[in-house]
Amino acid sequence: MFNSTKKMFALAFTLAILTGLNSCKPKTAGTAVSAGAAEKVYVAPGEYDEYYGFVSGGFSGQLAVYGYPSARLLKVLPVFSVDPEKGYGYSEETIPLLNTSHGFVPWDDLHHLQISQTDGIMDGRWVFVNANNTPRVARIDLTTFKTVEVIEIPNSAGNHSSPFITENTEYVVAGTRFSVPDDGVEYPIHTYKENFKGSISFISVDKTTGNMDIAFQLEVPALNFDLSHSGKGPSSGWFFFSTYNTEKAYTQLEVNASQNDKDFIMAVNWKKAEELIKAGKGIKKTVKYAHNKYNEETHTASSEIKTEILTLTPDMLREICYFIPCPKSPHGTDVDPSGEYIVGSGKLAALLPVFAFSKIQKAIENKDFDGQYDGFNVLKYESVLYGEVEKPGLGPLHTEFDDKGNAYTSFFLSSEIVKWNLKDLKIIDRSPTFYSVGHLTIPGGDTRKPSGKYAVAYNKITKDRYLPTGPELTQSAQLYDISGDKMQLLLDFPTIGEPHYSQIIPAETIMKNSKKIYNLEENKHPYVTKNEGDARVVREGKTVHVYMAAIRSHLAPDNIEGIHVGDEVYFHFTNREQDWDIPHGFAIKGANTAELLVMPGETQTLKWTPKQAGIWPMYCTDFCSALHQEMSGYIRVSPAGSNTPIRYGLGDTAPGPGTK
Repeated sequence: MFNSTKKMFALAFTLAILTGLNSCKPKTAGTAVSAGAAEKVYVAPGEYDEYYGFVSGGFSGQLAVYGYPSARLLKVLPVFSVDPEKGYGYSEETIPLLNTSHGFVPWDDLHHLQISQTDGIMDGRWVFVNANNTPRVARIDLTTFKTVEVIEIPNSAGNHSSPFITENTEYVVAGTRFSVPDDGVEYPIHTYKENFKGSISFISVDKTTGNMDIAFQLEVPALNFDLSHSGKGPSSGWFFFSTYNTEKAYTQLEVNASQNDKDFIMAVNWKKAEELIKAGKGIKKTVKYAHNKYNEETHTASSEIKTEILTLTPDMLREICYFIPCPKSPHGTDVDPSGEYIVGSGKLAALLPVFAFSKIQKAIENKDFDGQYDGFNVLKYESVLYGEVEKPGLGPLHTEFDDKGNAYTSFFLSSEIVKWNLKDLKIIDRSPTFYSVGHLTIPGGDTRKPSGKYAVAYNKITKDRYLPTGPELTQSAQLYDISGDKMQLLLDFPTIGEPHYSQIIPAETIMKNSKKIYNLEENKHPYVTKNEGDARVVREGKTVHVYMAAIRSHLAPDNIEGIHVGDEVYFHFTNREQDWDIPHGFAIKGANTAELLVMPGETQTLKWTPKQAGIWPMYCTDFCSALHQEMSGYIRVSPAGSNTPIRYGLGDTAPGPGTK
């Protein structure tokens, strides 16, 4: 609750914003922001936001964490891209996380994410995210906010239709955006219809550890698979995928894959598929994919190449997969909180179809089919349709839900969010998004228990919403109050990369479990230095291991001699602090990798190969105390082949002049 001082500040802040808007606002802005907007997003100094928002970073390969309603950026989590700020993908411990069957891949395109669920409600344990370019799924531990597992997906290309989860996080499900031949098989591109295949991957998740494994794949027609969602309630045990390119085009898709009036939503009975796998019906296929894990005890990652998966072939799937006609080139497939209604969003459609799961079941039972597609039964559109939202807008993409029986759909072409009622399919409200909205998010909006407080739109283009910054403008999002009958735009805020999708969760679900330190006594890193007396430098041929300890405000050792040009030097850096929010950094002049950023009680390793003789300073890069500047030291590098012995020390034990 705001006191009078806070209200006066918020009102003054609002008036200042509105004065600025009236003097230099773009003509398109109108009067969308009301006088109460600033008060609704104001979070006083020292107070916490009500929600965490996890926002995909698109082509940055990263995941951003925001606080809502303030929209303050809290953290950027590296997942598929190297990050010099944190040493991710540069430290010896994290390099294996970016391994693939193609070798080390230091970048990807992160589009979608899902927070783990229990009984259809977000439980805040893990976030799963997708890599679109080199197909992968990663798991982020929300106690540490670190990437702890990455699994590559074989027989897939363009992992856009991913990572969507079942109600109790039994599976992370991923569909291939681009249908391709089986791994390693080369065919002429013009034989697409004969030789290309689609695949749906079911990745199992251990309920205790979160560890993933590819349980099985479904071999399906060569369509382009887009977004999907799990059923819930009556539709529990089913999964729904939007698909396009029923034409099976392979060139000029903007024309050739937009010919048919209807494409499909594919309904998958995953429970029945699981039963077939348990009965031994799957076919083993030889593939190649990487499975990378981070060990929280040893603080190190490892990578394993796997060579086999289980596949259910089309002849096994006739009573598992069904096609639902959906106009036209559908993108979103969204299931309402009750699990009864499935909304299809056709990018080129002039209406929004809403399908009823009870009708889908009845149509399957009565064999109410409208022919087949590649041997799979197509359900009659009219038989499974609950109704259509007429003239909703242009370019529908994605729908989420509130707790009052309403749906909210983003429209890319008409740049708006449209609110409509699920029961009577009547439009209630419209709000502009300035410009070209993609996805939108409501806290819990795709779960069994949504909130009706806020919605956030993630925009593809910003134009004149921000100060110009050259040919490219910042990516953008907009926060709306949806608690009343009318939506109210509260705030514009920039985002990293290109925001595609997001999930928002109550802060209390996560913050109570947030890890504050790594217990130094439990650190099982093979090169940990728990005590300063154990700090040392060890030569093994041309390899040198530096066991380094750091605590406010010095490094141990802080003087090192006997390093030779061409040596491979491994700095195993242990942060001995046991106090919350006291990381230490580590950097060396001339290092061609990155710094390290090491959390309290953690060990990380920087590899350095000196290329010339001289004196090389090293220092802590993260401000940690009043004497942070003094937290530094020197390394003496001698020419290759010299006989300068290893000498190291700290303070009174610092090395004297070395011999040449």
